[in-house]
Amino acid sequence: MTQRGRATRTTGRPRSGQAPRTGQVPRGDLAARRERLREVIAPVVDTAGYDLEDLSVSRAGRRHVVRLIVDADGGINLDAVADVSRAVSAALDAAEESAGDIVAGEYQLEVSSPGVDRPLTLPRHWRRNVGRLVRVTVRGVPSDGPGDRAGGDRQVTGRVAAADDERVVLETDADRAAWAYADLGPGRVQVEFNRLDELAESEDLDDDDDDVEDEER
Repeated sequence: MTQRGRATRTTGRPRSGQAPRTGQVPRGDLAARRERLREVIAPVVDTAGYDLEDLSVSRAGRRHVVRLIVDADGGINLDAVADVSRAVSAALDAAEESAGDIVAGEYQLEVSSPGVDRPLTLPRHWRRNVGRLVRVTVRGVPSDGPGDRAGGDRQVTGRVAAADDERVVLETDADRAAWAYADLGPGRVQVEFNRLDELAESEDLDDDDDDVEDEER
């Protein structure tokens, strides 16, 4: 069973009074700081065998919050999330020792896997959601009858039957069709409450102790 989890780590220390080192990112430039963080973090996540889906930096009082979303084929469990968090934290510490203040003092690192609300925008996103019900805008659909705008867009809801690097196959109530990614907007996974109930019952039978918890370090 694949878990979805989050690990957090608070680290770093204020460096007031220190002179900026070569390559140090200006404190007020969050965009530059995010790019510098990506340069350090992306290779670590890639080496661990995962995809860095998103990286964001925000302020929470006197502290920065660095949030990462990572994923892989088959999903990522809580232990893997914690491993990535430790590896990224070590890489950030090493980068700051050699190149200066990247995160501007104390920061909190949060690593998590994608939730169902994350849009499907890349082929790997669709591939990892085979079997799920998805709603997506299909661009340039021919008119279905009088009054429909020829070549217009329409919403399609279907189950992802297959997906590769070129296209996705959706099964709808009406038919089964393949769509090139260029013809699709971002997909949205639809929550199916009856399936959630079935999954919860199955998980309870398989392992009552297999709960997902946040990890504070």
